[in-house]
Amino acid sequence: MSLLDVKDLRVEFSTPEGSVTAVNDLTFSLEAGQTLGIVGESGSGKSQTAFALMGLLAKNGTITGEALFNGQQVLNLPEQQLNAIRAEKISMIFQDPMTSLNPYMKVGEQLKEVLRLHKGMSNREAHVEAVRMLDAVKMPEAEKRMAMYPHEFSGGMRQRVMIAMALLCKPQLLIADEPTTALDVTVQAQIMTLLNELKNEFNTAIIMITHDLGVVAGICDKVLVMYAGRTMEYGSAKDVFYQPSHPYTEGLLKAIPRLDTEGEILPTIPGNPPNLLKLPQGCPFQERCHRVSDHCRQQTPELSTFANQRQRACHNDFHLSGGQ
Repeated sequence: MSLLDVKDLRVEFSTPEGSVTAVNDLTFSLEAGQTLGIVGESGSGKSQTAFALMGLLAKNGTITGEALFNGQQVLNLPEQQLNAIRAEKISMIFQDPMTSLNPYMKVGEQLKEVLRLHKGMSNREAHVEAVRMLDAVKMPEAEKRMAMYPHEFSGGMRQRVMIAMALLCKPQLLIADEPTTALDVTVQAQIMTLLNELKNEFNTAIIMITHDLGVVAGICDKVLVMYAGRTMEYGSAKDVFYQPSHPYTEGLLKAIPRLDTEGEILPTIPGNPPNLLKLPQGCPFQERCHRVSDHCRQQTPELSTFANQRQRACHNDFHLSGGQ
């Protein structure tokens, strides 16, 4: 059994306009020490997948399916049971650290609070451990930073604080939701290197949620490509990058800037993601796909398995190795 086994995860929201399916029958697994990248454009269902696993959905959201963490179902657990799992076994780094940290509390107090609450440490023990973890995430002058407020830190330093906070209880699974979006390129690279080092040091499994395939290339073992709440492609990072088997993945990869094509206009995927309230019949990607056929417009492609245990949801046979 894997560390995390997700099967047929479905997230729906009740709205005045009707029911919206944000995540549609998502299935994946993750081993200890592995990193899974979940990629796709805004609105593809990436963050809602993470919120469902963490029990953080909005009140109008409902979850069905299965998510086994070390064999235990974690979906729809009562708050008390969820709190025992969150932080201690599964932690999350949110996209904007400035809105995740309490602006009225010193950073040190926020770190120590986690250890006092979840580990029962004394204030002194928590202080020593918090400083040690700030050192582990390469925070300069860690002891001094404990007495500072969030607004006194740069964006990259605040994200390091959030990573330290997420790792304080040594969780087995870390979910990172767009952890580098608001940071400049240099700091992005530093944060990704840091996460890779921490993964190797603590054998922590990571779910990396991002729209940036460049970020995925540097850290992920497996990649799940989402579109309109569905899996378009799933496989090892190497296979997906070097031989994409879905037109959507192909389009995302072509849109990555390259150093050897200076001055060229980047290709883009035409159109916009579909309205989840009015999905087209057939493949949800059909209106933007350059390989669309009548079959695509009439029938939704099922997720099928082919070479190297890869999966794809596409009627086209291009770029398949080993056949379906």
